[in-house]
Amino acid sequence: MRDVPERAAPLVRLARRYREPSVVQALRSAAAATVAYVIALRLSPEALPLTAPLTALLVVQVTLYATLTNGVRRVNSVVAGVLVAIAFSLLVGLTWWSLALLIIASLAVGHLVRVDEYVPEVAISAMLVLGVTTVGDTAWARVVETLIGALVGFATNVLLPPPVWVEEAGESIEGLARRLRQLMLRIGEEAAGRTPVEQAAARLHEARRLDHDIVSVDAALRQAEDSLRLNPRVREGLLHRVVLRTGLDTLEICTVVLRVLARTLTDLAKEREPQPLFPPEIGETVERLLSEIADAVVSFGVLVTTSVSLNADAAEARLSAELRQAAATRDKLAQLLLEQLQHDARQWQLHGAALTEVNRIIDELDTEHRSRRLLEELDLVSREQRERMPRLTRLRERLGVQEQLWRNRTGIGGRFQ
Repeated sequence: MRDVPERAAPLVRLARRYREPSVVQALRSAAAATVAYVIALRLSPEALPLTAPLTALLVVQVTLYATLTNGVRRVNSVVAGVLVAIAFSLLVGLTWWSLALLIIASLAVGHLVRVDEYVPEVAISAMLVLGVTTVGDTAWARVVETLIGALVGFATNVLLPPPVWVEEAGESIEGLARRLRQLMLRIGEEAAGRTPVEQAAARLHEARRLDHDIVSVDAALRQAEDSLRLNPRVREGLLHRVVLRTGLDTLEICTVVLRVLARTLTDLAKEREPQPLFPPEIGETVERLLSEIADAVVSFGVLVTTSVSLNADAAEARLSAELRQAAATRDKLAQLLLEQLQHDARQWQLHGAALTEVNRIIDELDTEHRSRRLLEELDLVSREQRERMPRLTRLRERLGVQEQLWRNRTGIGGRFQ
């Protein structure tokens, strides 16, 4: 029986590898490009209609939202380039100076039609079309091939729905929370004993390197946000996006505050060397406080990434209990530092700064603070959507009212709330 998990391990790794964005993107793009090429062989007059698979390859993205936005811009860029090439072929033809004018005009047209990153594609399409002999036939063939590739790309996301990358973003956020916890534990252990300046400075560099982790987590979260937009499989995409985004914002603030705390302790190590950072009792309290806050950071990461309501309630209860314990330890630390100030007022500014910084982290992790932030962000996003798309917002509100009325009549709403 023990051999079964070992034998199944390669299959598990393969399944996980299959879910990675790069693998999914490669399979879906290859399928879309092949289908587009087969269709273009029948509909295009060209012998090798490679524009169709090229368009499908560029149109198909990891998310449905990216496919729709990139597909429209891609089609616009190719059609604009073809039209510019037709105009130049009728007026001047292909020479060295007309090629320069063609590129300038194509890039200008690309900016006018707002194709964003596909501006160079306008010039590329224009040069390819202008460089052939039968300009008229080839131009319209490229338009047909481009439309075929774009339609196949859109259909690929309908028939092969893109994955929702919320789980991967959640794992990235939880990973960041655990790295924060490990650094807090190390800082706490060093605060309880003698900390050389070099050791305190090393913790400060570790805290600064967490900025790179935040960048990678933000990239994963952006992909997850795109996968939730316009996805028919997700009913509450806006709520998921806001929960994850505000969660990452909170962890980013905690990272900044932890970096400031590491800076404070480094300065304190310079002032007190060769003595310990704190007296024994205060040092032990600082270590216990940072350990409790570190556990709360991980619980916050779990709470943010938990989708099932029952598990979310348990995670929130655990986080609240850990924050209450941390607040009690913080009050004890404040009392000990006050007593220390009465006997020795040296470095009181740094002691007060360290206490203020750990207090800031506790406040950021507070569940009530998180709830207020969620409501504010949801109101802001909803207001922006109403201002940007008023007609679509009114249609959604009407559909929402009709759905609620239907739920009330059938009694379905009460069972699922």
